[in-house]
Amino acid sequence: MEHTELGLVRTSVTRADPAAVAALSAFGVATVHEAMGRTGLTRPHLRPAYPGARLCGTAVTVLLQPGDNWMLHVAAEQLRPGDVVVAACTTESEDGFFGELLATSYRARGCAGLVIDGGVRDVADLAAMDFPVFARAVNARGTVKATLGSVNVPVVCANALVRPGDVVLADADGVVVVPRERAAEVAVAAAEREAAEAGRRERLRAGELGLDLYGMRGPLAALGLRYED
Repeated sequence: MEHTELGLVRTSVTRADPAAVAALSAFGVATVHEAMGRTGLTRPHLRPAYPGARLCGTAVTVLLQPGDNWMLHVAAEQLRPGDVVVAACTTESEDGFFGELLATSYRARGCAGLVIDGGVRDVADLAAMDFPVFARAVNARGTVKATLGSVNVPVVCANALVRPGDVVLADADGVVVVPRERAAEVAVAAAEREAAEAGRRERLRAGELGLDLYGMRGPLAALGLRYED
């Protein structure tokens, strides 16, 4: 997908069902990714700006120009409580697009955090605020306000397609995007997966081997695995 729409702010967004978002927030990124058929992950270079950062919310998307954070300010007006800003860039840029002042503005609008395929700064302040941010880099280099991008258009953020209103989860394992129309379905699948894993965990804790728990011995033997004294 190519970014083609510039200078556009869409003010009407269909957001995922709040109950489904709340249900998804109980699970980790790895569980949701697996429950969704091993899809939805961004590239792993998006990392938490400080230890313990975690977020879940509906996407307000931003398309940035390199070294220019103007559209992050434009996006603030479109935020509703529980939204997560997801920012992509028209080309790779690690400048410090976002810091404590924008976080203060976003929090006042009820924003649940930021995912950005670019740089951020003021990370000690972000940690003190406990404003969750997942970013490509930490970089003190500032940005300008000179070129138009867009707000609430589909973007590709770290190789993941994100549409306005999709659900975004992020934790220490990475970032995953759940299409808004699949949010309730994926929440149910994630709950089922966690329940199944709880049973397996108890069997492993009791000393059972994964070789037996997962029925691996037959396929391994069929591929020629041999044991020798």
